[in-house]
Amino acid sequence: MALFDEPAKEKPLPHRLGEDVSALSIDELQERVGLLEAEIVRLRAAIEGKTASRHAASSFFKS
Repeated sequence: MALFDEPAKEKPLPHRLGEDVSALSIDELQERVGLLEAEIVRLRAAIEGKTASRHAASSFFKS
């Protein structure tokens, strides 16, 4: 154990829509863009899965 421990780095808060981003660095902004793009991909995949389930159920009950 070191005499002086490194302070724990705070985990950045998730991005909130409309949040003031003027104090963020370019690197922080790019990181947020990457996180948001990954979230968009995840949400679109969820939509596709639910749409497929809806179509399958609709086809089954219309038969």
